[in-house]
Amino acid sequence: MASALDIQGVRKCFGKGEQAVEVLKKIDIAVAPGEFLILVGPSGCGKSTLLSIIAGLEEPTEGAIQIGGRNVVGVAPAQRDIAMVFQSYALYPTMSVADNIGFALEMRKVPKADRKKRIDEVAAMLQIEHLLDRRPSQLSGGQRQRVAMGRALARQPQLFLFDEPLSNLDAKLRVEMRAEIKRLHQASGITSVYVTHDQIEAMTLGSRIAVMKDGVLQQLGTPDDIYNRPANTYVATFIGSPTMNLIAGRALDGAGFGIAGADLPLACPVSTGQSTLMGLRPEHIVLDDSAPWRGEVSVVEPTGADTFVVIKTGAGDVTVRTAPQVRVNPGQRVGLGIQSAHVSWFDEPSGRRIA
Repeated sequence: MASALDIQGVRKCFGKGEQAVEVLKKIDIAVAPGEFLILVGPSGCGKSTLLSIIAGLEEPTEGAIQIGGRNVVGVAPAQRDIAMVFQSYALYPTMSVADNIGFALEMRKVPKADRKKRIDEVAAMLQIEHLLDRRPSQLSGGQRQRVAMGRALARQPQLFLFDEPLSNLDAKLRVEMRAEIKRLHQASGITSVYVTHDQIEAMTLGSRIAVMKDGVLQQLGTPDDIYNRPANTYVATFIGSPTMNLIAGRALDGAGFGIAGADLPLACPVSTGQSTLMGLRPEHIVLDDSAPWRGEVSVVEPTGADTFVVIKTGAGDVTVRTAPQVRVNPGQRVGLGIQSAHVSWFDEPSGRRIA
């Protein structure tokens, strides 16, 4: 099946000569029709620049962008058959909601009757039929973002581009709008690329996630791949809340792993005596008084559905996710058991995952 979007060897430099700054370094991503791709990473990693290149707001220094099999480098944004939803809503303040949704259709000379039908369909999909006569100033932040998405949906483009559309919303509304965006994608089936720095948004929305750092694609995979099989220590610690625990140690003779204060019965995939890093998600460590690895509880953080316990060990602080009914207190000594099937191993110097 041909890709709906093909990013081929894209580089982007700002400036010239010795002053040039390379912000994207040979990015290759093929996005399948109907896929929801998330570009995630910290501020300055290049994700918004890549989205701007896809949209035609920036041109790549090198490489190609294909939409529906057509190379669109040098093609104006209006000719790319895309729709973009911005963080700032970007609504026309003097127009009604209905006119904002239908503006692009009006510019395309769509007949008035067809335009009204499409506006009504989109408003029903977004559950904003009762707002069609209002102006943007009369709407809440969540309602404005729905109108911005409605304007994009009305065009029925080949490709949706979302540039951190939920950043201006409060926490409760972000959760509601995440579900709304996912529902809309499932209903429309339009290929989408979504930029965010929020790894919870990335995990809940994406069919695949592209994790970026310093202009380099660190890993591209499903949410399950990214979470359970991170390609390196950067992905391991960026995705997941709380972050993955990384414990330094060395392989022991006889299928063991030695860390400060304990020898663990774990088969380590490196040569005896070699240093490596053991990665464990907080939910893959259990409190077990019979375990050889021990530590002292330093912080207890109840969150309702879970309780996070930070434990000070000889190998460093470790965070454990426990059930809310588990009762431990700061200063208490506890044992730490490991679910060995879920251990990730990383090369210590490079940070790369060891197969």
